[in-house]
Amino acid sequence: MSKHTVFAGFVLAALASASFAATPPPPKLGKPATPEQISKVDISIPPDGKNLPAGSGSVAQGAQIFAQKCAVCHGANAEGTPSGDRLIGGIGSLATPNPLKTVNSYWPYATTVFDYIRRAMPITNPQSLQNDEVYSLVAYILSMDNVVPKDAVLDANSLPKVQMPNRAGFVNWEPRLIKP
Repeated sequence: MSKHTVFAGFVLAALASASFAATPPPPKLGKPATPEQISKVDISIPPDGKNLPAGSGSVAQGAQIFAQKCAVCHGANAEGTPSGDRLIGGIGSLATPNPLKTVNSYWPYATTVFDYIRRAMPITNPQSLQNDEVYSLVAYILSMDNVVPKDAVLDANSLPKVQMPNRAGFVNWEPRLIKP
């Protein structure tokens, strides 16, 4: 190895260590979030329904709320419009040449339907629905394809027990470990 190569190596090592030493500390902006602040934005509902909020809603209440707040985008009968997805139908169609992905044909868990509606709907005013309204809307949408009875009332106890038609259509990768 030549003297120039060794010298160049020392210079590069010195510059690299100097650049790490000269890294400025992070800016002191803001303050740490409190547990109360975190709880206001940590609204995720996993498939098991952990953290479902208090409240309840019936199919009949959901029909009224849907007509007022959802039909403009999703159609009067949840059939979809150019500005909103179709929400019903398609059960059993996913393995066909013309699959129809709807709430009742595609989603594996009713709890995550609740999570999505509460978090993202209505599209023009997300997170504006009250928990009772979300339970009601989920009950109504699920009843349209007979996933729940027409007289169903859903709450934190009953919603996780709903068996969605496509529950077995997904692979659970959680317990598996990726081995090198």
